Amino acid sequence: MNITVNRKPNRFYPNPKRVITRFFMKNNSKRPQSIIQNVIKTPDKDADLMLNEVLREFSKRHRNITKIFESHFNKLHDIFNKLEIDPESISLKKRLLIGSYFTMEYSIESIAFFNPSIVEDPDQFNLKEGQKRIIVSFRGVGEGHISSIMFRSGVIDKNNDLKFENESNLVDVPEVITRYVYDKKSFIKKLYEMNIRKNVIHLVMDKLGDKFIYGELQAAIADIRKSVKLTSDKQKALKLINWVASSHYEITFSLDTAISERVIFPISYTESNGIEDARFTKFTDDDGRFTYYATYTAYNGHTILPKLMETKDFYHFRIMPLNGECAQDKDLALFPRKINGKFAMISRHDGVNNYIMFSDNINVWQEATLLQTPQFPWEFVQIGNSGPPIETEKGWLLITHGVGPMRKYCLGAMLLDREDPTKVIGQLHDPLLMPNDEEREGYVPNVIYSCGSIINNNELIIAYSMSDSASTFASVPLEELFSNLLNHQ
Repeated sequence: MNITVNRKPNRFYPNPKRVITRFFMKNNSKRPQSIIQNVIKTPDKDADLMLNEVLREFSKRHRNITKIFESHFNKLHDIFNKLEIDPESISLKKRLLIGSYFTMEYSIESIAFFNPSIVEDPDQFNLKEGQKRIIVSFRGVGEGHISSIMFRSGVIDKNNDLKFENESNLVDVPEVITRYVYDKKSFIKKLYEMNIRKNVIHLVMDKLGDKFIYGELQAAIADIRKSVKLTSDKQKALKLINWVASSHYEITFSLDTAISERVIFPISYTESNGIEDARFTKFTDDDGRFTYYATYTAYNGHTILPKLMETKDFYHFRIMPLNGECAQDKDLALFPRKINGKFAMISRHDGVNNYIMFSDNINVWQEATLLQTPQFPWEFVQIGNSGPPIETEKGWLLITHGVGPMRKYCLGAMLLDREDPTKVIGQLHDPLLMPNDEEREGYVPNVIYSCGSIINNNELIIAYSMSDSASTFASVPLEELFSNLLNHQ
């Protein structure tokens, strides 16, 4: 295969200096009570000195650290009730000091910074000819192997070289908007798909209107727990209903944050162990407007849940689960526009083969058509997509990955018909990109992996990770790629 691959010098490595704050609570129920009592008993003068020392050390590492301390203090109401102490009776400085004892720093990317996805930035102003401003998302992994999503902004120049803005020393997590409105009909449908006991479902849902918010659902569940004698199975069903509800939420970042400061850290139980492998695409709506969508995998340590993220500006995000029998497993990638009036998605719901799906509803995927099976030695173990399909004059360009001997991951490519993407019109027999000596060493050896590519100046620019540790880029001339794809129909 005669395809030129130009590896770029850009490297993104894990940076343990980038930290967020998290609520910190020891499992020992007596220890928090002891901490609170010790701070309350501390003389005011000494408590002021202790707080000043904490602020000197940490205020430059976080935006508005006192607001964080106050928020974490407010999460301790149950403990104050046990101690029969009115929180309002405690001075502001002691409240902040108590909050600091229940706060910890978490290094969001201390282990890995990988699986990048690349899209065009909403802001394309003040650029020179041939340039394109981009946003790259990454999966960062920290202590406990918890994954989150983070971003970098850069510009591709006329030579397709990439230059990125310097990352900020500060990291910011978003505010969670809790008044998410649920549609009762679609919510019940998701509960049915999860095989939750129908009698429990309707016990809860009968108390709610056609539209409801999270707080109303919680009130209905609380009322059932008070008025109905529940078996362990019914208790489990209620927890599962809560689990589904918590997977819907909205978040918003402060407008004064740089994009490198914005981190989407797991919020709901469904993703408590990670937000994995976001595949962003710039979607063109029927009215010509743009919406950015990302499919990703939520992982709670035991179960995965495919989810969808939506944003128009990378400040405000809506998060919701993907429903349907075929919205299963990992590796879901959305086409950047509707095809013949329907949303389209690449999937791998059996864990081995690539499928294509169509739906009238972007959240519900019930049927799938087999698109690709492992055919070549470098992909005999399994295949999958490596980012959303890209529309070109020749057809839909889909970057794939295959797993071969020694669990070696390589990238491939295929071309689908523009009007009927169930038709494969070209496919590479050999890998487009294989891990070289530098890229094969890392947290998971012999793996290169991508969650998205982009076209600029007649080249395909692939964002990819090196052995689940760090990230880099490569460019491929489109004409060479198309020539090889169409010669292997």
